[in-house]
Amino acid sequence: MNYFLPVHMGAPDWEKLFRQVRNFSTKSQSRNLGSYLAGLFEGDNKVLNNKFMNTPTLNNKNIYEAKSLVPFGTNLGTGIGGGRVLKRISQMYVLHKYPYSVVIGLMLSDGWTDFPKDKNNARLGFSQSFDKFEYFWYVFNSLEHYCAGLPTYRIRKKTNNYLYSLTLQTRRLSCFSEIHKMFYPNGKKIIPDNIYNLLDPLCLAHWIMGDGKYVESGGLRLCTNSYSLKEVVKLINVLILRYDLNCTIHKAGSEQYMIFISKKSMVNLKNIVKPFFVSSMLYKIHANGRN
Repeated sequence: MNYFLPVHMGAPDWEKLFRQVRNFSTKSQSRNLGSYLAGLFEGDNKVLNNKFMNTPTLNNKNIYEAKSLVPFGTNLGTGIGGGRVLKRISQMYVLHKYPYSVVIGLMLSDGWTDFPKDKNNARLGFSQSFDKFEYFWYVFNSLEHYCAGLPTYRIRKKTNNYLYSLTLQTRRLSCFSEIHKMFYPNGKKIIPDNIYNLLDPLCLAHWIMGDGKYVESGGLRLCTNSYSLKEVVKLINVLILRYDLNCTIHKAGSEQYMIFISKKSMVNLKNIVKPFFVSSMLYKIHANGRN
């Protein structure tokens, strides 16, 4: 499939995107990006995969030869292009501390798992609109060890506009089956009872980057509309008790509720989550000079 994206249809600003790519603050955020975007331009999955797999940074020896100290779980090898794994191998994958916190943060916001009855394990899915590319690629780089293929690019038409999005899906692994059981015990997404222990600073950062909404007058809204009032209370209790944030629950419609974090708590919140934020999301916590 070839992607023809004329500007009058609302196509992405590719020049702006590449400027953002060049300005990424860490090497991991830009890793393999040029090859991936080249594939999107050409609209050829074979070309895309060949270019991606021939990228030198995918060679695991780069990881083994590195001497820098990094958080455990952030330097796992890629799973892209590794083919199918045997059932017994799929039971051996582990979500280490770093990717585990990323996954929990995604599950609180835009992430999901699916576990059909005819499959051995669940898989994680995550999708973002194209204007959130930097954050999406940051997530993909954190989880590519658990993925068999590259993210997919989707174009949808909505009235007179076109919507552009990227989606990643992991392999079906036992570690994601555990996540599925935690968040979908009866088929409907819930907040786990042990959320106090799960919601560490990295997890909180991803939750905000995914579901946080900038408030011009100060503060931050967390879009928890899909959760029941009881579950929203669970979440706000963690923010108040674990992080000492000044929070309130606002009604957002019939049986819908959002969490508002006060302007008074933004300095505290920045100190907690800013180290884990990508630059394009800093505006949500009033950390990029926007007033």
